[in-house]
Amino acid sequence: MSVDAIGLPAELLQAVKACGYKNLTPIQQKSIPEIRKGRDVIASAQTGTGKTAAFSLPLLELLLTLNKGQHNQSVNQPSNRKLKALVLTPTRELARQVFDNIVSYGQFCDIKSAVVYGGGAMPSQAKTLQAGVDVLVATPGRLLEHLALNNVSLAQVKYLVLDEADRMLDMGFMTDIEKILLSIKHKYQTVLFSATFSEKVKILAKQFLTSPKTIEISKQNSTSGKVKQQVYWVSEPRKRELLSELIGVNNWQQVLVFAGTKESANILAKELKLDGIKAALCHGDKSQGARNKALTDFSEGKVRVLVATDVAARGLDIKGLPYVVNFHLPFLAEDYIHRIGRTGRAGKNGTAISLVSPKDAKFLDNIEALIERKFERIVLAGYEFDAQQEPLAKNNTLSDKDENKNRYQRTLAKNQLLAKKAASSEMPKKVKVKSKIKVKKKRKK
Repeated sequence: MSVDAIGLPAELLQAVKACGYKNLTPIQQKSIPEIRKGRDVIASAQTGTGKTAAFSLPLLELLLTLNKGQHNQSVNQPSNRKLKALVLTPTRELARQVFDNIVSYGQFCDIKSAVVYGGGAMPSQAKTLQAGVDVLVATPGRLLEHLALNNVSLAQVKYLVLDEADRMLDMGFMTDIEKILLSIKHKYQTVLFSATFSEKVKILAKQFLTSPKTIEISKQNSTSGKVKQQVYWVSEPRKRELLSELIGVNNWQQVLVFAGTKESANILAKELKLDGIKAALCHGDKSQGARNKALTDFSEGKVRVLVATDVAARGLDIKGLPYVVNFHLPFLAEDYIHRIGRTGRAGKNGTAISLVSPKDAKFLDNIEALIERKFERIVLAGYEFDAQQEPLAKNNTLSDKDENKNRYQRTLAKNQLLAKKAASSEMPKKVKVKSKIKVKKKRKK
């Protein structure tokens, strides 16, 4: 369907065409008419299929209609510029991406948008909010900070979007979302978008949406047919060696690599540089400025590899990204879908490779069960190994309970155990010293 056929206002149609849009994607064709009707909507579609435009275009159209009665007033005055549309996202990267898209779609409209997220300067964000905005894109935690400081009011919000809702729930934002929704004082329309439908998302929809229209463009929790997926079976200690060989031999120039933790991401980036492969880092310990620079350098081809943690799985939109590599598989199977969704976007082809060792087998099983697909385990010549002799597999003494923990929890548990052992080894010395002192005192008497 052509973008002309959906009947967008002239200002929006002009902007959409300026962005290079010619045809609507399936999720846009099905979602926009339902959202226009004022219905609550819960929609699922694969990443890279145009979900942001699917909710942003009807949002901006709604605001244009609401603002028609304000032409005789100065909208530059804070009292006349009330927040009417709120978009919640789980990460800073996604918040920034959504904001940039909304600005592009609304470039010919008299609509003011803003974005707030952790890591940004509070004073400048507060100043922007206090000046008055029509649309606000925010991460839950930072929005609650601004609400507590009375920098913004949600009393007039008429349109709420929960983008990547499953990720927000996985990150523990349920309580924050509930607090935010209590600040909206009247009836509002809610639109929930996600690439996956977990049970948590269904519970959230049941709790906060009213008779929602459910829209599914593809089978739930499916991956894009545009992404070629491969699994390389390799010994854990040789993963980095294999990754460097794949990049070098195949002359890959732009590769997004996902590591399991910030620490492993740091180590991997250093080792790749020692192999002569330029790499940058993107994870939670990096400042927003450093993360933005890493993304810019990667997008412009100044570095070949961007090593990231799952903080980058949502929100990264790198045009034409050809390769994604899972150096470590994600703890949550749903995150696999979001990770590989960074490639094969906007109808283009992509390749997603997972480096899997015996200790990752359980995570791979969960992914295969989720997407209902069995992967061939590829063993590259020169990387054959005996799984029974795999050091990490052989020395794995975790209990069943520990196996259900993620990497962060297991590391924390291990550190706590070491601390307890260290403390217990010191205790007898202290007791022994005390007993000697008591004996001496008795002799003096």
